[in-house]
Amino acid sequence: MFDDLKGKRVLITGSTSGMGLATAKYFAQCGASVGLNGRSSRTPEIEAILNELKALGGEAEFFQADLMQSSGCENLVADFTDHFGGLDVLINNAGGLDVLINNAGGLGGRENLEDIDDAFFDRVIDLNARSALMVTKFAIPHLRASALESGETSCVISTGSIAAREGGGVGAGLYAASKAWLHDIHRNWVKEFTKDRIRFNIVSPGTIDTAFHDAKSDEVKSNIASSIPMGRFGRVKEVAPSFAFFSSHACAGYITGQILDVNGGQIAP
Repeated sequence: MFDDLKGKRVLITGSTSGMGLATAKYFAQCGASVGLNGRSSRTPEIEAILNELKALGGEAEFFQADLMQSSGCENLVADFTDHFGGLDVLINNAGGLDVLINNAGGLGGRENLEDIDDAFFDRVIDLNARSALMVTKFAIPHLRASALESGETSCVISTGSIAAREGGGVGAGLYAASKAWLHDIHRNWVKEFTKDRIRFNIVSPGTIDTAFHDAKSDEVKSNIASSIPMGRFGRVKEVAPSFAFFSSHACAGYITGQILDVNGGQIAP
């Protein structure tokens, strides 16, 4: 457990399910103050999640925002910092191919090159690129203030993807490109904001057992698993500690501009 995360104010976008929720639970166990975020309004299910996070040892609150619009990104950061009094760690986890498919219905989240139109392009880029860019933009002043006040580093961690390295499956090229963009722009931000003691790192998962794979047959899942050296899909709880590692100044205070692959050996850097 990362003792220096106790009391840290952590905003995790796209965190009401899957990898984001597993990460929120891990930070709560570390005693952090966690901001959950999702597009949907507050529900009894979200209330139950908040109660669970508090029982794990952290503070928790939910902030509704549509991050495909810059105004939603600005409002999310403002609401979080108003509630918790500042921001120490930003985790850009909103987006992903599974979210695109769910939002579009069926397999609308995949398009071959010849079928991509402006609406599809905008949806993929807004969700995977704009959201991270604009939330980070509005978070910077608060992260700068946090580092100045604490004398340590603050940080931004974004969820990348194995697809950013190997191009993604058929129909997922634009998604893969948006994740490669995210990997790259972090390196640019390192050049701009290291003087402010803000660190930028990427957690890049491989094939993880999330809802995205629920519709696949056992045979398809088995074939995918056989291509992974560890012989199985990763689990969300196995990815979550990577975000905590990067967030800990004691563990990662001199680590910035890096990509941590969490993929069971599925692809070499």
